[in-house]
Amino acid sequence: MSVHPHWFLPTGGDGRTLVDRHAYTDGGITRDRAVSGVRAPDIDYLAQIAKAAEQLGFEAVLTPTGTWCEDAWLTAVALARHMERLKFLVAFRPGVISPVLAAQMASPYQRITRGRLLLNVVTGGDSAEQRRFGDHLRPVKAAGRSRRRGGAGRSALPPRLVET
Repeated sequence: MSVHPHWFLPTGGDGRTLVDRHAYTDGGITRDRAVSGVRAPDIDYLAQIAKAAEQLGFEAVLTPTGTWCEDAWLTAVALARHMERLKFLVAFRPGVISPVLAAQMASPYQRITRGRLLLNVVTGGDSAEQRRFGDHLRPVKAAGRSRRRGGAGRSALPPRLVET
């Protein structure tokens, strides 16, 4: 059994503790970083983190999704151009993005990055966060939706992009 370590991109801002790492954004509205004491999630800083992860031998970096952070897909594809081997574990919510749209987004991403996309399907989470995205399903129902939509997404992808 081999180990495939992954790291995390702080696309909601970064701080010295886990508690304040999301303090830079609030529902997608940027705050003054001097007030929050948190480093902004600018692309140059995120590129530094991604390069360090690649140099240290991490296989991938999680690019989170939420109203508290930058868009996972855009951030990951912007950073992927600067990396040689690092993969991006892009988080997405099946309740927000349709499976066919996710497949359409994944296909060119895989071509651009020569196969370095990994997907993190976010089934649930904080209920207030889910509602901000218009997702009002309870966790059990959301999990069922993810299973159903996962099959639809796989069928929309070209066979060479589907890994089982």
